[in-house]
Amino acid sequence: MTPFATLRNLARKTEPSEHCDLCGAIVAREHQHLIDPAARKLMCSCDACSVLFSQSGQTKYKRVPRRARFLKDFSMTDARWDSLLIPIGLAFFLKSSTEGRVLAMYPGAAGSAESLLSLDTWNEIAQDNPVLDQMEADVEALLVNRLNRPAEYYLTPIDKCYELVGLIRSSWRGLAGGPEVWQRISDYFTQLKDASHA
Repeated sequence: MTPFATLRNLARKTEPSEHCDLCGAIVAREHQHLIDPAARKLMCSCDACSVLFSQSGQTKYKRVPRRARFLKDFSMTDARWDSLLIPIGLAFFLKSSTEGRVLAMYPGAAGSAESLLSLDTWNEIAQDNPVLDQMEADVEALLVNRLNRPAEYYLTPIDKCYELVGLIRSSWRGLAGGPEVWQRISDYFTQLKDASHA
């Protein structure tokens, strides 16, 4: 093999690297994220830049935490879930500081959609589950998986919710999604549960 062919093969095998959206530094595959709460837009961040946003205060961006927690004792009845009128057994709930309310979002083939959520309904869910008082606005969410039985509930970084949205959007085929998307959703929650116990 000629030196040129060797270089060409190496170039093909190189994966495109991600960069910090603030300083341009190359970041590892697993890296920090920041969020712009007003735009609900995630940004990749190196460790050095993310430290700038680790304190609460008046900044445009907020640092997204890294750890997900499986909520073993979470309580939500089928009747309360049905009252949310979410058409799929997946949803995430986010306290929005810019809108001053809790948003109920669910993933689908076209991305994420919002379901109307009254303050009374959220207050009832939070009253039954005091752990939700710990949920940090804009950067953490209650992620609900009712595709499985028993249902699973996580307090998770918001980037994990957007990862699920992207996974579904990119894998969905036809009207029902196809077997690939449901397998990928199953794998996603297996990995999330394993990581939340680590």
